[in-house]
Amino acid sequence: MKLVIEKTSVFQEKYLPADTTLAGLSALVNAFKIEAPVRSPACISKRRFKESIREIDNWKVFDNKYAIKPDISHHLTFAIRHENIDLLVLKKIFLALPEKEILTYIQSAPTGPISRKVWFLYEFLTEQKLKIPDCSKVTVVDLLDKKNYFVSEGIVSTRHKVRNNLLGTAQFCPIVRRTEILESFLSEQLSDKVKTILSKISPQLVARAASFLLLADSQASFAIEGESLPRNKEERWLRAIQQVGRHKLTIDELNRLHDILIEDHRFIKREFRNEGVFLGQRSYDGIPLPEFIGARPEDLKELVEALIETNALMHNSSIDAVIQAAAIAFGFVYIHPYQDGNGRLHRCLIHHVLAEKKFNAQGVIFPVSSVMLKQIDNYREVLQNHTAPLMPYINWAPTNKGNVEVLNDTSDLYRYFDCTQAAEFLYSCVKETIEKDVPNELDYLKRHDKAMKDIANSIEMPDRMVEDFIMFMRQNNWQLSRKRRENEFKKLTDKEVTELEEIVQNAFDGFAE
Repeated sequence: MKLVIEKTSVFQEKYLPADTTLAGLSALVNAFKIEAPVRSPACISKRRFKESIREIDNWKVFDNKYAIKPDISHHLTFAIRHENIDLLVLKKIFLALPEKEILTYIQSAPTGPISRKVWFLYEFLTEQKLKIPDCSKVTVVDLLDKKNYFVSEGIVSTRHKVRNNLLGTAQFCPIVRRTEILESFLSEQLSDKVKTILSKISPQLVARAASFLLLADSQASFAIEGESLPRNKEERWLRAIQQVGRHKLTIDELNRLHDILIEDHRFIKREFRNEGVFLGQRSYDGIPLPEFIGARPEDLKELVEALIETNALMHNSSIDAVIQAAAIAFGFVYIHPYQDGNGRLHRCLIHHVLAEKKFNAQGVIFPVSSVMLKQIDNYREVLQNHTAPLMPYINWAPTNKGNVEVLNDTSDLYRYFDCTQAAEFLYSCVKETIEKDVPNELDYLKRHDKAMKDIANSIEMPDRMVEDFIMFMRQNNWQLSRKRRENEFKKLTDKEVTELEEIVQNAFDGFAE
């Protein structure tokens, strides 16, 4: 079938580079008016250039030696061969194409590797079986090239002779591309590094450090939402975080954690929401101004069950723990199943996966939320880079309660997503906690203990008072302020204060905050 591509200089609000035409997924989406974002659009230039493929303003530009015939089969082959796998766009294309076109495409080369991949993907994503006999004896081909993607060990589909090495299921499937950044993180073997660091420290000191790191992470997780961790909730929440990874991830477990987070359910629904949810502001008269809209209430159970199934599949595979944590935690926050508390549960899920995969040392929670808070702009950019392109495909209307109601079927927008940038970001946070936060906390405690001991040898004071002395000095650039000198420590002589200050300063000389 000849593909009718309208002459255009703009595709999905992006200007095409000069002297180019749409190719692959972009051409098919344009021709069939597909309602899905092409995140890395491709086009073919009329010219030849040295490097053959260029990146120009988020366009992947191929030179004219890649020129193809204007028909469905050639653009579909181009997409599978040269573009990043995009399950959302492919599914939308498959549903838009006449079935006879897919049949013709596959039957034109029934044993070809690309034809078999398209065949498998069509039946996998649409759950529609084509009237084609099972493939004859041919060499099994991997669906995804493990040189370019993080993959599972895979299960061979005997019908298509294709090894399905996707990370998830047809109902929920993240994609993570192999990049230089992720390969670099993997090569550092950060899990082994932190275990080596902690193995050289006394268990008592590790336990104390773990408590402080856990508190720092919890406080930061609430701060990201613009809130402080309430005292009446702190103990319960810390206890819940300490249990992550001990219980199998289920909807009941998510609800249990949500109950700990949201103790008062008079105004916030227990369990999954039964109305829309959006992130953003409201106008002065209460009209929603959404930056992103979560999945429809009627889709939540199926989507979360599929996420949980994918988590189990990844847990039983050799996939890296941090990459799995990114896929599950970010996938969860995009779905946004609860009325409130989704962000904090999303960060809790990071800890759950890392603990379940035994990435971290026993009892130690990496304060990744603390790093996320320090890198809040990068964190928001990761979230917005995924969610913003989806908004044009969510048809919604305001409700009389100032909420949103989604009017079209959006479930696939939350099933399939590229998690590469999120994985890179999360790995950078984990790296910083392992190489900076954990060693700094251990260093601080060692210096703190030395100062405590030396002060005890100098003057007799209660331990609580000595700890306060150190804390107040730390808060005031390692000097005791006049206010503290004249209040909490007014019974000390000037000579004693000077002596104690020198003890603390010597203990913390060279300490990097």
